[in-house]
Amino acid sequence: MCLGIPGQIVRITDRDRQMAIADVSGVRREVSVACVAGNDIDALIGAWALIHVGFAMALIDEAEAAATLEALRDLGEAQETLAAMAEGAAALEEVRP
Repeated sequence: MCLGIPGQIVRITDRDRQMAIADVSGVRREVSVACVAGNDIDALIGAWALIHVGFAMALIDEAEAAATLEALRDLGEAQETLAAMAEGAAALEEVRP
């Protein structure tokens, strides 16, 4: 299973190689836009894409990007809660006779 994380294309860095800077939750990194670039690569600036291992895999709209980012935040919070519960359960096991 692969996970694409929404990122917004903010700048084209190399038109020939079809590379751009994507902002993924405040972290900017260079990604290939070859999979989503049409005839006008500059039209991608401001667009949202699903980013996976350095590639913009698919274009999505802003509402879908926001919903996906919220779901990922919720999953992260749920994972933190589960980890804290596991630590608490382990601590209780240590103090029980």
